[in-house]
Amino acid sequence: MSDILSTQDLTKRFGRVVAVDGVSLAVRRGARFGLLGPNGSGKTTLVRMLLGLVHATSGSIEVLGEPMPRRASSVLPRVGALVEGPAAWGHLSGRANLRLLDAAGPGRARHRRRRVDEALEQVGLGGVDRRPVHAYSLGMRQRLGIAAALLRGPELLLLDEPTNGLDPRGIQEMRALLTSLNEAGTTVVLSSHLLSEVEALCTAVGVMDRGRLALTSEIAALQTPTGRIVVRTPDAAGVVGLLDGRVVGRSGDLVTVTGTDPVALNARLVAAGVPVSGLVEERRTLEQVVLEVTGAGSDRVDGRPEAARQGPGPGAGGPR
Repeated sequence: MSDILSTQDLTKRFGRVVAVDGVSLAVRRGARFGLLGPNGSGKTTLVRMLLGLVHATSGSIEVLGEPMPRRASSVLPRVGALVEGPAAWGHLSGRANLRLLDAAGPGRARHRRRRVDEALEQVGLGGVDRRPVHAYSLGMRQRLGIAAALLRGPELLLLDEPTNGLDPRGIQEMRALLTSLNEAGTTVVLSSHLLSEVEALCTAVGVMDRGRLALTSEIAALQTPTGRIVVRTPDAAGVVGLLDGRVVGRSGDLVTVTGTDPVALNARLVAAGVPVSGLVEERRTLEQVVLEVTGAGSDRVDGRPEAARQGPGPGAGGPR
């Protein structure tokens, strides 16, 4: 299957800061691809370059088989995007905002009302009234931003933190929407720092770390066995007594033991009269994989600056 977007040695510098550092990435058509990484890892800058919003310092980009940003005028009408939060005219209603956005596209006059209504229905805003967008909740604004991305029936969706501001039910609804769009043929690429979001929705992942692409893989290929088996039993003490040397963890009715053959372990427990209500081979989580391949990237700021520890100098003022 062909790639819907690719980059080669893509680099972006802001002065002496390297925000994206030699990224070579390929996303196949029809994928649900998650771009993961801590805040400041370069995810949003990379997405902005894919859309031609930021020009690369060096390297190349192809989207829908066309070079970007040179062919942006033919590529962008086929791409839906939400980057760094939804933008809108705050004094207008959500429906009026979408009509204006739709009018800006080529050949968009016919059936505009239907397109807008369909996009609002898709994101759960079908019953929205005439109140201005500045009176919307954060979750409603996020839904409106995604509706704007869907207006053109895009081949490719590029979404930066798409569930930001949504409550748990809204996150579940958005996950179902993106899955259904993907099953209908739309390629979905989202960037997020939320591991659970990517693990629940995506089939493949790329991990960014300090501007570099640390890893790309199908998620299923990353979730390899750990060499442990988790046993659920009403007689946890019985499992511990029988397999004492192999037990590595116990929590309530769950006992984790070393081993790679669940069938043989089940047979041994049953033969010894230990009841087993569940037994599963433990696999690595996406969180474990990401922590292994990323460095110390974080938005933590530990300690105190030397000047602060020494106190303000003569004549120094307070905070500004």
